[in-house]
Amino acid sequence: MTTILLVEDDERISEPLLRVLGSEGYDVIHTSTGGDGLHAVETRKPDLLLLDLTLPDIDGLDVCRKVREERPELPIIMLTARAEEMDIIVGLGAGADDYVPKPFRLAELVARIKARLRVAQVAHQIPRELSGGPLRVNTESRRAYLNGEELELTSKEFDLLALLMSKPDATFTREQIMASVWDENYWGSTRTLDTHISTLRRKIGDDSDPPALIVTVRGVGFRFEG
Repeated sequence: MTTILLVEDDERISEPLLRVLGSEGYDVIHTSTGGDGLHAVETRKPDLLLLDLTLPDIDGLDVCRKVREERPELPIIMLTARAEEMDIIVGLGAGADDYVPKPFRLAELVARIKARLRVAQVAHQIPRELSGGPLRVNTESRRAYLNGEELELTSKEFDLLALLMSKPDATFTREQIMASVWDENYWGSTRTLDTHISTLRRKIGDDSDPPALIVTVRGVGFRFEG
């Protein structure tokens, strides 16, 4: 059974979430403090973490960073009542895979949980070590290197690079990438994919014209040529 850890101190949020997630067949562990949440990550080994940004003892961002250090492969979705752009950017920079601003629809949150679990399942099928050209990727530690220098990638940039590198010279369609890295149910457009590809190319030094590593297959998708 898939285990989800919910770290949320507001009973108005946690109680309906526990009911819905339980009805979906998940084993749900609930803590109301960051300290207890960190202990549960270590001892209960959850498959996904739902983490509130504002906790009574430790800031959710600090919890996120500590969890990412210990469990780099663990999917993390942050719940926040502070939906300002800076909070979102900082939250994702701390290592969260996704965020859900409050108030949220339970059905949408469940869809995002299922999407992140699908991505994690795909990641388990990708080899631990990937290499191609000047790039080296470790999917267990979630670290990527360009000519030996570690790259600063967001969670989705890492997932995107690892997916493409998992099958060199194979073309992934836009739909396959969106289904693996994003949840196609709530991303209505693949425009965000183009943005992430562009940023990723720049970070790996592949922003020449035409790119040499991440190649666009016009009308289809992208492939990695290492």
